[in-house]
Amino acid sequence: MEQHRFGPGPLLNERGDLAEPGFATALLKTYDRSAIKASRLRIKEWDYYLITNDRWGVALTIDDNGYMGLLSASVLDFESRTETTVSPMFWLPLGKTGFPGSSAAGDVCKTLKNASGAFVHTEEGRRLTFSIDSFRDGKPFSCDILLTDEPRDSMVIATPFEKKGHFYYNQKIVGMRAKGFFATGDERIDLDPKETFGLLDWGRGVWTYRNTWYWSAAQGEIDGHVFGFNLGYGFGDTSAASENMLFYDGQAHKLGRVDFGIPKCADGTDDLLSQWHFTDDASRVDLIFTPILDRASKTDVKIICSDQHQVFGRFSGTVRLDDGTTVTVSEFLGFAEKVFNKW
Repeated sequence: MEQHRFGPGPLLNERGDLAEPGFATALLKTYDRSAIKASRLRIKEWDYYLITNDRWGVALTIDDNGYMGLLSASVLDFESRTETTVSPMFWLPLGKTGFPGSSAAGDVCKTLKNASGAFVHTEEGRRLTFSIDSFRDGKPFSCDILLTDEPRDSMVIATPFEKKGHFYYNQKIVGMRAKGFFATGDERIDLDPKETFGLLDWGRGVWTYRNTWYWSAAQGEIDGHVFGFNLGYGFGDTSAASENMLFYDGQAHKLGRVDFGIPKCADGTDDLLSQWHFTDDASRVDLIFTPILDRASKTDVKIICSDQHQVFGRFSGTVRLDDGTTVTVSEFLGFAEKVFNKW
């Protein structure tokens, strides 16, 4: 597929539509919340961080969806194949959470009665601190994690929807080094930056009411090189660009369209815990994904519905960089998710 690489300038035009759909490897477009023409109830802003090594995963989210927001923390144990997620919610923030217009500067902090979270920039890097009073078995959760060694390139995409005034501006930074700790109750886990990595999913936009997305990412080292990828599809008009990229030593390698090859049960439903087969339209991706655990959650109150499956597992196979170099991937930890929302 032909893809448009956009340049600097305002993200939105005077009508509140995307000025230039496409992709980049940095946040070249300026996001200005005041330029959005939609109701404050429809604006969605979030920062999501995922920190992983071969044994543990920690996911942290601060989210402002206009009519509701949340602080969310997850701890994943890939050895025991278990996970715990707690997501305290708050109502009608309407943008008052104070998300910055760029991922490169500005902080976001939120405090509730029994939980708090902060993502702040320091001279050393991005500092992530969270606390939840009652997490697992009534015991508290806390973490203090520093992300450093931010790569040169990231995945940035500006995606329009068919409905006027609706868009998604997204950045994925993959493969930062992570150090610090997380604790549940009396158990403290220290994170070694030699083997622990962090990614950021930075999202701003106005979404349509009903949509399904597919997203996959992985990060780590292969033969001494920092490697990772971001793959996804399923929502909006992606005719100008896909969000699919490989990352090798901080450099982005652009892909076209991908398919996750989700297996099916006999009744036609998704068999999410069987092996998936990832491929692309240029024969540059050939990956088998073997699931370990499904971080699943479902909320259905009719008007609002969210059915989420973030499946963690290991990738094996090959990918090809822009210069033709083949990278062999073996038992490489990552995730693949399918999420349906009415929101």
